[in-house]
Amino acid sequence: MLKAENIMTTEVVAVAPQTGLKELAALFQQHNVSTMPVVNDQDELVGVISTTDLIDCDKTLHIPTVISIFDWVLYLESEKNFEEQVRRISAQTVAEICTTDVVTCSAETPVAEVAELMVQNKVHLIPVVDNLNVLGVIARLDIIRAIGV
Repeated sequence: MLKAENIMTTEVVAVAPQTGLKELAALFQQHNVSTMPVVNDQDELVGVISTTDLIDCDKTLHIPTVISIFDWVLYLESEKNFEEQVRRISAQTVAEICTTDVVTCSAETPVAEVAELMVQNKVHLIPVVDNLNVLGVIARLDIIRAIGV
């Protein structure tokens, strides 16, 4: 049975949380990848960043619809959603836009389970970790190669 360690990419391109967004864009192009792990100074996984996260920063800000009644202002949409949009649009570093709730696996995880994690969590890359240290990454293309399609 194939395990994560058998198909993972071990030459991992990772970024630091303090990496600027312009530098991030250049790294995506330079390494021809669409998702990268985010690691701290101790090389521990703290998040994952994707081109989608970067593109999300360039979206137009949608001003929430409000109703003003007397001295009250009532939001018809989530005020929290608006705050999140403002935070993302004004982001300057990877730490401000990366996903921190990361789906990971171990080197011993069966490939079928890794594939299931990808589908269930709608992710395209799963870091392979050992005590938060990134050993490698598995992308969807690695899964496809492994099943020989």
